[in-house]
Amino acid sequence: MDAHTLVDDPAALAAADSPGTASGRIVLRDLVKEYAPGAPRAVDRINLEIEPGEFVTLLGPSGCGKTTTLRMIAGFEEPTSGVLEVDGADMIRVAPNNRPMAMVFQSYALFPHLTVRENVAYGLKLKKTPAGRLQEEVDTALSIMSLTNYADRAPHQLSGGQQQRVALARALVMRPKVLLFDEPLSNLDAKLRVSMRNEIRRLQRRLGITSIFVTHDQDEAMTLSDRVVVINHGRIEQADPPAVVYRTPASVFVADFIGRATFLDVMVEREPEAGRARVIAIGQELETACHPSVKGDTEALLMVRPESVRLQPADSSEVQGDVGRVLTTIFHGENVEYEIETESGTIVASVSDPVASEILSPMDHVHITIAPDRGWLLPKPAGEQT
Repeated sequence: MDAHTLVDDPAALAAADSPGTASGRIVLRDLVKEYAPGAPRAVDRINLEIEPGEFVTLLGPSGCGKTTTLRMIAGFEEPTSGVLEVDGADMIRVAPNNRPMAMVFQSYALFPHLTVRENVAYGLKLKKTPAGRLQEEVDTALSIMSLTNYADRAPHQLSGGQQQRVALARALVMRPKVLLFDEPLSNLDAKLRVSMRNEIRRLQRRLGITSIFVTHDQDEAMTLSDRVVVINHGRIEQADPPAVVYRTPASVFVADFIGRATFLDVMVEREPEAGRARVIAIGQELETACHPSVKGDTEALLMVRPESVRLQPADSSEVQGDVGRVLTTIFHGENVEYEIETESGTIVASVSDPVASEILSPMDHVHITIAPDRGWLLPKPAGEQT
């Protein structure tokens, strides 16, 4: 089915708008997108269920398939195969403008020749909304986004953050069941990005609209989301709340992609018990939580986050076991980050709220300890087994 054969499906639209069903529940089942026969799939059998009012972020490197997935949900890309439902209604044959969704774009996509009010009202005019209701809806959206005083301005008279709020107001005025965000903050400076993502999250919680957010920015994903869906090569690697993804990643890829991590080669001497295994790392015997796939008498990778490494100054004559040598010191203000050379490899450590006189210098020697309750043991990828 080509894109131009999309039709207005009255049954699907009626089902999606039925007051007897949950609002904004999305189901993706075995969703596939191929751009050419024999070529790698852009999206490879995505399976995901999103509950009403949930905020889900699709996260992954460039080319992983996250934006293609979003565009299929919106109707701008046609799936090669699979199921796409909103509240039990099949959306595949519903044209984009008739899906119960609204999208906020990276470029804002505002009409430069229209005022703020006219931009916000545009979609309602296309739907031939009665004038009285149209004005009421637009006024409400402008008020929610704190844009009432800017209603008669042109987009070029607004800051980037104000333009983004106009784009949000234009989406909200349509009262969608689902809000889609295509990297909407990437054009803003760092401080404004933080402010806008907080505003988006506050607004989404207030209105309870199911939201799907695409980004490659880990901070955005971790601070905005109820669940983070990490995608790699068109497939979902993990879909869990941010804390779960960060602390207990499902794979080495997720662990390496989310935040900073050190991976230490270790041997699991005996079969794990109650989800924990004993290993020796940097001269320490640790009992640490482990992935369900970790087995006894096998090589594994101990993932250690920088903030889980503890440092104490050591005498330079001590060079064994838990002693390392500082290679680099990077001061970030709220924390100082170290790269430390050890006999087990280079370890990244982070110390928060550092005291200036206690900051270590390159070539300093330090004792290293790892908090056992903060480590996470992952199976070593098959190709790396020795």
